[in-house]
Amino acid sequence: MLETPIYLITGFLESGKTSFIRDVLDSPDFADGARTLLLLCEEGEEEYDEPRLKRRGIEIVRVEREEDLTTQFLEDCGRKYRPARVFVEFNGMWDAKKFGQMRMPKRWEIVQVITLVDGSTFEMYLANMRSILSNIFAYTEMVIFNRCDLSMDLQKFRRTVKAVNQGAMLGFEDKDGNQLDIGKAQPPYDINAEVITIEDQDFGLWYLDMADSPERYRNKKVSFLGKVLIPRQFQRDCFIPGRNAMTCCENDIRFIGYICRTGACAMPAQRSWVRITAAVKYENRAEYGGEGPVLYAEKIEPAGAPQTDIVYFN
Repeated sequence: MLETPIYLITGFLESGKTSFIRDVLDSPDFADGARTLLLLCEEGEEEYDEPRLKRRGIEIVRVEREEDLTTQFLEDCGRKYRPARVFVEFNGMWDAKKFGQMRMPKRWEIVQVITLVDGSTFEMYLANMRSILSNIFAYTEMVIFNRCDLSMDLQKFRRTVKAVNQGAMLGFEDKDGNQLDIGKAQPPYDINAEVITIEDQDFGLWYLDMADSPERYRNKKVSFLGKVLIPRQFQRDCFIPGRNAMTCCENDIRFIGYICRTGACAMPAQRSWVRITAAVKYENRAEYGGEGPVLYAEKIEPAGAPQTDIVYFN
């Protein structure tokens, strides 16, 4: 039985973590008087009203160094404060994944990871600290961009997160905390064509949109250039036609693509380049951990390699 849920709140300094946690603690779901431990791993301009929180059964413990945040430290906190739940205001420069993989005290479990991002400074961080941002986004369940407005390229913000974590949920708020509906970006190709042709420069955008917008592609046909990957564990009629994609920097390149069944077509050679035309279905597959796109090849033609093997998401 789970006794102590942990809520991990990540993001850079001044990203709105403190304001977010204060709002959550004041919400009806958490203003119940249950003993709560708040581990404060960094402090910005916003502050907590500690005497008020203490009267409500909320204890603040400061963690000055990343190396102090150990299993033993958490166990000591558990014995001293006996919390019913734990909030961690995490330092954005620390490794959240490492903390998440650390052995937790008995019956403690991280149940939610939320990342706060200041939309007004996101482009600056993206230009200078892209790899750190990517590590943060890779280990989160939800990203909330605050202090946004519709003049910003919010679709780019979304693509940046989805490039490293397709399963992450996203939210956008203006400077007053109101939700912004950014809709769905229109793809740069004809989604209503009899065969949707994906140009090389659009492969990354198509890859993300296929996962996010199944209603656009279900039972449609697509055509694109891809490199053949045949994983050993796949069925004999399955392979992945895909591309190498840069998710954050030159040192973080991974192969992306969707499962394809050859049907009546011959299986192409491993690592060969092909021009494929296929029908799109969505099926439950163990490789996806649920439902995802499955391509049914109608034509597989040998092709030359493109000028550049790398695709991008922006």
